[in-house]
Amino acid sequence: MASDPMEFGMFHEFQRGPGQTEAQAFAQSLELVDAAEAWGLDAMWLAELHLAPERSVLSAPLTVAAHIAARTRSMKIGTAVQVLPLCHPLRLAEEAATVDQLSGGRLIFGVGRSGFPRTYEAYGIPYAESRERFAEVLEILRRAWTQDRFSFEGKYYRFHDVCAVPKPTGGALPDIRIAATSPDTYAAIGAMGYPIFCAVRLGTLSELGPNLAAYRAAFQAAGHPGRPRVFLRVPVYLAETEAAAREEPRESLMYFYRTLGAQLERTAASSGARAIEQRAERGQRLQSIDYDEVLREKIIVGTPAMVTDRLGALREELGIDGILAELNCGSRIPHARVSRALELLCTRVMPDFATRH
Repeated sequence: MASDPMEFGMFHEFQRGPGQTEAQAFAQSLELVDAAEAWGLDAMWLAELHLAPERSVLSAPLTVAAHIAARTRSMKIGTAVQVLPLCHPLRLAEEAATVDQLSGGRLIFGVGRSGFPRTYEAYGIPYAESRERFAEVLEILRRAWTQDRFSFEGKYYRFHDVCAVPKPTGGALPDIRIAATSPDTYAAIGAMGYPIFCAVRLGTLSELGPNLAAYRAAFQAAGHPGRPRVFLRVPVYLAETEAAAREEPRESLMYFYRTLGAQLERTAASSGARAIEQRAERGQRLQSIDYDEVLREKIIVGTPAMVTDRLGALREELGIDGILAELNCGSRIPHARVSRALELLCTRVMPDFATRH
């Protein structure tokens, strides 16, 4: 189980609220970045969202990461996640290593495939190819960053005797973490030896235990050194009173789960996924979920003391090493309240957790 200090991060979508210009959305989102740095947050996590002008302006996370690197000094900067199958691997290797260099080694390179085919269709890449493409891009990145010159022969990419410049700081791989969604991917990532992201957008917190056990067993069976590390992305909301913490995010959270459920159901047949029926069923379930179940199974809300206790229980139960706190899940929580929740997380929960856990 986890024994190192807990890593506290914020999952940031760079939301664009109703009536906001793109410039206003960037400015407001960067206010939270500056506040997080000032309040001592460990990591700022950047989403990658495409084709959603009403939701987010964050389609180029590495570009934003480079900007954050220039305006911060201590906070780590993570991608959650860089969608590997949509990227040219050599260009990605160069750009990510550049961010790592400019930030002084503060990049955490979170990667995944994304669960929705819409962006793949826009990019002209079949979603059914996403698993194979993901594996090829990840292997190319590893070679580009650890070998002076490398070659690669794959189904989608071929390189002969190329040198990627720059390399990440320290001449080693950056901190790479991989997102897992379906049960089989947990063991697969464990066998590869990478740290893992888990989330509960489609499932519940109580369902994570067996999947994480499979991940850890595969990690150890493969003989990897060190300890398998687990990071949880989860909606979090804090307020001074329990009643405010429950009610203030209600509209935004329920809007999110209804919208996500409809999107899942709508894209199930075209996803290229093997579990189409399960995807459609989960989509229908999310559209009818009630708020009490959301509070119980999917999110962490409360006063700073309540959130500290809940995180301590989850660390004990699941062995998590850190969180990516999604402080504005659904994008409908007013900016001032999101900022206050972030302040409470940094100034109250983080020091209290360090003392008690």
